[in-house]
Amino acid sequence: MASVKVFGSPTSAEVARVLTCLFEKEVEFQLIRVDTFKGQKRLPEYLKLQPQGQALTFEDEKMTLVDSREICRHIAEKYQEKGNRDLLGSGTLERASIEQWLQTEAYSFDPPASALVFNLAFAPLMDIEKDEEVIERSKKKLIKVLDIYEQKLAETRYLAGDKFTLADLSHLPNAHRLVTNAGCRSLFTSRKRVNRWWEEISNRASWRNVVGMQQEAPPMI
Repeated sequence: MASVKVFGSPTSAEVARVLTCLFEKEVEFQLIRVDTFKGQKRLPEYLKLQPQGQALTFEDEKMTLVDSREICRHIAEKYQEKGNRDLLGSGTLERASIEQWLQTEAYSFDPPASALVFNLAFAPLMDIEKDEEVIERSKKKLIKVLDIYEQKLAETRYLAGDKFTLADLSHLPNAHRLVTNAGCRSLFTSRKRVNRWWEEISNRASWRNVVGMQQEAPPMI
């Protein structure tokens, strides 16, 4: 049995980010589906690890982590010799660049992207009225971020250089939700280099595997 366990639903951005990293590193893992969005009964094993019922719990032997970006760093470091060896870079300068763009994703891209995903994708399913002011404000913030990406991608193939790294991987879950939404798709497709970048990273086998898992019906618990 795999020593790595992931508790959560692939439809969660946090879980999807970790699963993509595991596929990139070719690390064997066990996914214990806990679909909190649909209100399914949580597994007792999961509640022992995460009493508050957060979206994600990652267990690797005796280590337990809950932050997806921290988990991805852990996977890339611990399993450096497996799968894609470029995720965290091979030297100080490469890693510094990757960390810089990971911070950009976490603090500049993710907040407006998550707000848009919630209002456009999940609010209707939860019968919650969309907040149009938040949507417009978030779009404006995201436009500024993607304009920066467009400039950067004129210089390099990917955000942190010419290799696919965690800096790119971390964007996949929320960007996927936005690109597949008619109201947000043009934010990516209207920018030639951003669109080219998105097409490349979203067609990686690791992400396609996760998208397939998202489309599978969760087991009854």
